This record gives sequence, C-alpha cells and structure tokens, in this order.
Amino acid sequence: MSVEQLRIEAIKEIKEASTQEACEKVRIKYLGRKEGKLIEVLKSLKDMSVEEKRTIGTAANELHQLLEHELEEKIEKIKRSEEEKKNRFDVTKPGKRIASGHLHPLTKVDKEVRTIFSSLNFTIVEGPELEKETYNFDKLNIPAGHSARDMWDTLWVKKEGTNGLLMRTHTSPVQARYMESHNPPFQIIVPGRCFRYEATDASHEINFYQIEGLMVGPDITLANLKFIIETFFKKFFKQKIEFRYRPSYFPFVEPGIEVDIRLKGGKWLEVMGAGMVHRNVFDGVKYNHTQVQGFAFGMGLDRLAMIKYGVPDIRLFYSGDVRFTKNFR
Repeated sequence: MSVEQLRIEAIKEIKEASTQEACEKVRIKYLGRKEGKLIEVLKSLKDMSVEEKRTIGTAANELHQLLEHELEEKIEKIKRSEEEKKNRFDVTKPGKRIASGHLHPLTKVDKEVRTIFSSLNFTIVEGPELEKETYNFDKLNIPAGHSARDMWDTLWVKKEGTNGLLMRTHTSPVQARYMESHNPPFQIIVPGRCFRYEATDASHEINFYQIEGLMVGPDITLANLKFIIETFFKKFFKQKIEFRYRPSYFPFVEPGIEVDIRLKGGKWLEVMGAGMVHRNVFDGVKYNHTQVQGFAFGMGLDRLAMIKYGVPDIRLFYSGDVRFTKNFR
C-alpha cells in the first residue's frame, strides 16, 4: 500500500472515530511501533533504490507527523464534546431534589412542649446553667448537710474568688429566682439543660434536658395540678392515656407524688415528679405561706422524646449520627 493510500485511509478512520478509545486504536493501527502500517512501509525501504528511499521515506515521515497532529486534534475535540455534555442543562429533565435541613428530635419536642403550655397560659422562663448553690439547693429546702443532696450527683465548679458554684442539676433554681422577683398569682414553665455527674447508660446522660412547671396563687390545689398534667399529656401524645399517681418524696414539695402514664396497649411509665410547694420554699422567697399555695412539677424532655418516638437509648440523641436524626424530618 502506498503512502498516499495510507494517508487517505487513516484520515478517514480518524474522522469516523467518536471516542478516545477509537482514536487510540487508529494510532496503534497506523503508527504502532511493532505492527503499524506506516512502520511496515519504512521496513520495506531496504529493498528500494536510493531515490525511492529518499522520496518514500520523506513522505512517510511527513505522514507520521500529520497523523499525530490529526489524532491530537480529534482527541481534544472529543474531550470538549464530553465536557459540554456534562455541563449541558436540559430544561426537560426533572430537577434534583434538594436535601433540606430539619430539626433535632429534642428541639421538636421542646417546641411542642412550649406550645402546649403556652396554650394553657403558662409563661416560659429561662435561667443560668452555671448556678449558685443557694438557688440550686438552699432555697429549695435542701440545706447543706441535708441527705437529700445525695439525690443529685452535682458537678461543682472551681472559680477563683467565688464559692458554691455548680452546673445546675435541675431547672428548679429558676423557679426560686422567679419567685424572688415576682408576686403571685402566676404560672410558669422552665425548660433547659441540666448536668449531673453520673454514669451514662440507655436511660442516663451527664447532659440532659428538663421541663419544670410552677403555679402559685391563693387557691391552688392538687386538683389544679392534676388537670394541667392530664391536659398536657393528652395534647402531647394525641391519644387516650391512663394516669396513676403515687406518693413520693422531693424536698421542695409536700405532699410529693410520682406521675405514671400508660399509652394504648403499653405498660406503665414513670414520667414526672410533682407536688405542692413546700412552705419552707415560700418562706425562703419571702412569700406568706398562709396566703398562697402552689404546685410544682418536673419531667425529662429526653424521656418524653424517647416515649413519643420509641427511642431505646438516650445516648442516641447526643451521638451526632445523622443516620439517626434523619428519621425525624
């Protein structure tokens, strides 16, 4: 085959090549070092005259350079075409679903609890997480040396120039602070983060959330407490609920009770501690305990979320695992 015939044939195949792989096959077919057709022409020069060697050899070298150039240009053209296809916007193609953010389950429960109590005319009050011993214990009828302090595994904070600082073990200190600066009647809830130095397991965490409530007035009774509690849980779980009240002990209330609930088809679950505010607590905030009375209650926000969503381990809420939180969109 003459050099001119090779040129015509090779150029035709380069033009027909539509992929980089096809171009590579053309290069091997005509420019391959072992079996390329152009190499075969060059090998045949040994049997030719000097004049033929000069003419055909020069033409073969020029064809080699031409084919290299044509292949490079064709490959670049193919690359540009592939890139354009990637970036091409097809207005008829369905759009990609955008991943939207969503609230953490504890945030969702917190918002729902606030909404329900707001509808019952409760005011939402918040306070400091770094608390004084006076408010966390003393003003709640838990003086220094009282055995009830052992009920709270306290994280004490050392700070130069101060004494009696701690990470609050419950949100009850905010109730004492509020009573110091407000006169009854009132009804408040106190949501917030609490801290206790205890071993973590499926139902205990060092950091957790509580919701506490307080209603004070001249004629507040346990009947008011019962109404508020049952109304809240029915709105929160949106189903028929059985309630059970058991005697219990908390230093800041007398009498004290534990509240259990049973959802449809379920078992009894302890969800809340409550009771009538102790007279010593009223005395500590300069209320006349002969003229006012009130109730207080406290429950774990994490506990409510575990029951509502069927979460078996409290530690999942704090794991940071998006596979878990994606279930609560």
